[in-house]
Amino acid sequence: MDENKILHAMRKDRSKLVLFDEVDVSTQIEVEVDGHKIVKPHVVRAANRKSFREIHNEIRASQVGKPEEEQKYHSMQLFLSLPRFIRSGFWRIIASQPRIFKKLGGTVGMSAIGMFADGAGWGIPISFPTLMVTLGGIGEKPGVVEGRIEIREYLSLTVSVDHDIVDGAPATRFAKRLRELMETGYGIGDFIKST
Repeated sequence: MDENKILHAMRKDRSKLVLFDEVDVSTQIEVEVDGHKIVKPHVVRAANRKSFREIHNEIRASQVGKPEEEQKYHSMQLFLSLPRFIRSGFWRIIASQPRIFKKLGGTVGMSAIGMFADGAGWGIPISFPTLMVTLGGIGEKPGVVEGRIEIREYLSLTVSVDHDIVDGAPATRFAKRLRELMETGYGIGDFIKST
């Protein structure tokens, strides 16, 4: 996304786009507090300026459940119990203020639904960020490797883009580049060396 800032741009009013230098990735993390599991949001700030190891350590640290997080969870549950038109109105106001939205919810959304199931699987979320990446399950299927068919593991991944902000060609180039980086294991070597 650092190469394609339009993919995490946000619209201010109807005529202006706000581009951000920092890629703030918002995700949900399941933590255990007082014997039960709750989901808490976590935003990796300036992810484009951090190594895989730094991001990994930050996420691992946020997985430790703290008692005060249960109150935040209950507050979120209370908000979600409000009538839909009230919640929608609130989100419309926040979504129209890119800098506030960035502070509360980052510039990019990421969900990892595949960690709760076996095999391949896709997810198509409805989200406010311009770009949402949904990691599905990993499944085995045949693929061509050096001219022969072999069974390999494949990650199901969905890239959702707000087409009101990003045209199809830049979105496609982004998806192609993301696939290239993932297939070549970009950055993994440094992560492994640091373990």
